[in-house]
Amino acid sequence: MNAPLVDSHCHLDFPELAENLHDLLAAMAQADVGWALCAGVTLERFPAMLALVRSASNLFAAVGVHPDTEYSERDPDAKTLLELANDPRVVAIGETGLDYYRLEGDLEWQRERFRTHIRAARLCSKPLIIHTRSAAADTLAILKEEGAEAVGGVFHCFTESAQIARTALDLGFYISFSGIVTFKNAIELKEVAKMVPLERMLVETDAPYLAPVPYRGKVNQPAYVRHVAEEIARLRGLTLDAVAEQTTENFFRLFSHAKR
Repeated sequence: MNAPLVDSHCHLDFPELAENLHDLLAAMAQADVGWALCAGVTLERFPAMLALVRSASNLFAAVGVHPDTEYSERDPDAKTLLELANDPRVVAIGETGLDYYRLEGDLEWQRERFRTHIRAARLCSKPLIIHTRSAAADTLAILKEEGAEAVGGVFHCFTESAQIARTALDLGFYISFSGIVTFKNAIELKEVAKMVPLERMLVETDAPYLAPVPYRGKVNQPAYVRHVAEEIARLRGLTLDAVAEQTTENFFRLFSHAKR
């Protein structure tokens, strides 16, 4: 393969990966994975993540607070997000969005957190990295209400229906597929991967989670994004090079602050 891939979403600062950065970068090079984007999940751990990103020229960062309270100790405000997003290695706002999977009761705080991220993204003209789980309708509604199409972004680790994908695409967003698309039982998702225009698609690992086949159940890493791209190529009857070339072009078009 000649065209390098991009892992458009991972968490290299998580304990499972951070101590092995040298080996992970070597594995990326061997697998023709040229770059990786580390998504933010809390404000508390962002400085350490940014330091890790700065240690390698082919890593980028996004700043954000995950919608799930499991990750976050403090809510962001737009001013703080803007200050952190001013760093040249920060190319996006996120991950952000809505996650109703494990939460009950009044979740207005989560929707307000999401709105704060969208407003910050619009102010700094950097795209959004969207996390949505059991909350697609509200996610799309808030993106529309807040004018998020002005900056665009990506629905990361996409697991929703074809209709949700079409609505996200109509808003100007990209769709990113993770190792889940390689799972045998992900039948509907495989159909979505055939439907999404290749020029609006990204690939990712979400490492250390969701390792693709043949590593399912093990700790994931950016090098394994190659297996995601291989499955996309198989589903669409394309070469791996074609998928790599287009998804990498898509990445640098969307994340225009990222330098090759």
